[in-house]
This record gives sequence, C-alpha cells and structure tokens, in this order.
Amino acid sequence: MEYSPPLVEATIIKRYKRFLVDVELPSGDIITAHSTNTGSMKTCLEPGWKCLLSFHDNPKRKLKYGLEMTSNGKTWIGVNTHLPNKIVLEAIKNDEIKELTGYEYIKPEYKVGDSRLDIFLSKGDEQCFVEIKNVTLLGDKKTALFPDAKSERGQKHLRELTNLIQKGHRGVMFYLVQREDVNSFMPATEIDPEYSRLLKEGHKLGLEILVYQCVVSKEGIKIKKALPFKLPS
Repeated sequence: MEYSPPLVEATIIKRYKRFLVDVELPSGDIITAHSTNTGSMKTCLEPGWKCLLSFHDNPKRKLKYGLEMTSNGKTWIGVNTHLPNKIVLEAIKNDEIKELTGYEYIKPEYKVGDSRLDIFLSKGDEQCFVEIKNVTLLGDKKTALFPDAKSERGQKHLRELTNLIQKGHRGVMFYLVQREDVNSFMPATEIDPEYSRLLKEGHKLGLEILVYQCVVSKEGIKIKKALPFKLPS
C-alpha cells in the first residue's frame, strides 16, 4: 500500500481525548490531527517523536490531518487502525500470504452472528474466516504484544472464531505487526489475561495464528515476512 499524496512530517506534542493529537509542522504551526487508534498507544507515541500525517482536503472533515505513523528513532510505527484490513486484503489478493492462497471468493467485512469478521474466503465447500489485529505494542526482548489495552471486542472475535472452528470451518487470527524493531509475537497476558486465555484455548481447538511483519516507511506499508509466536504456558 503506497501513500498518495506523500505524507507530511511533524513532531508530536501531546495526545488527548483518545482521538486528538497536537503536532508541530515544519513551518512551526501547531495543528490538531485526528487519530483512529482507540488503544493506549503505549510504546508507540511520546511527546517529541516524529510522526507522519495524511492530508485530507474534504470540506466535510473538521480535522484536515490524520495521524498515520510515529517514529521512536529506530522504526516507523503504523498507528492508523483503519489500514490493516486494506493491507492484508491486498496481500491476500496478490498471493503474498502463503497460508491464504487459492481461494476463489474473497469478501471483506463478513457478518457472522452478531459480529462482523474482517475477511471471508471460500473455495468449493471450504470456508475460512479471518480476523485482523494491528500490533504496535513493544514488549521485552523485541517481542510484539497484543492487545495494548483490555479488549472485550477482541475477546468476542476470538469466541466467534472458535465457534466457527467447532462447526467445521477454518478460523484465522491474523496479527499485522507494523513496526520493524521486533522479531516475535505474544499475547499481552498482563494487560488482558482473558484475551490471552481465549487465544490459547482457541488455538488448541484449531484456531490458526498468523503473524506477519510489515516494512513501514514514508512511502507506504507492505507485508514483509512471517514472525514466530509464543503462547503462555
């Protein structure tokens, strides 16, 4: 996924009210940008860090700038939570996810029960349901963690996928890691022990866990490689 037009570099001043981030532009002007990220954004946003903004010249839009990435000086970190589905869908269509190739039908935002899962795939009688999570939290020993805050919505998705597996379908939890200073993945047990328990339980019943790391740059975001994962004992 490439950015067009190019992103605008700025410096973070502060984040507040979850969706608002004050930044300083290279001109010295201070503006408020919109953030789609509802998580804690722990380890991926601090005052003084560089960031990248998208500009939206839409008269209906109150805030013209949107927060896309931050930088801790070692890596750009993709924090726009509206993009992971688009990135993964594009990669599946381009046969870049080896575990998800060969499907004849692809549909995003597929309603199942009282949930809406991110991607539905099918070929013949086989049905595959994929839920995607954006991973930005940095843990110890270069480990990426999810979630960065308690996620009842995430727990609900795990229960839904596990139910689908027990009905004979294929279920996939896809963790998209949008930072390049990590080399493995684990659920954030200390932050959300119930999410961690449900992931482990689902995996025992056949829930597949895919973890892919992105190349994150000013020009765009592209899936690079699979990462290993570890579940709590």
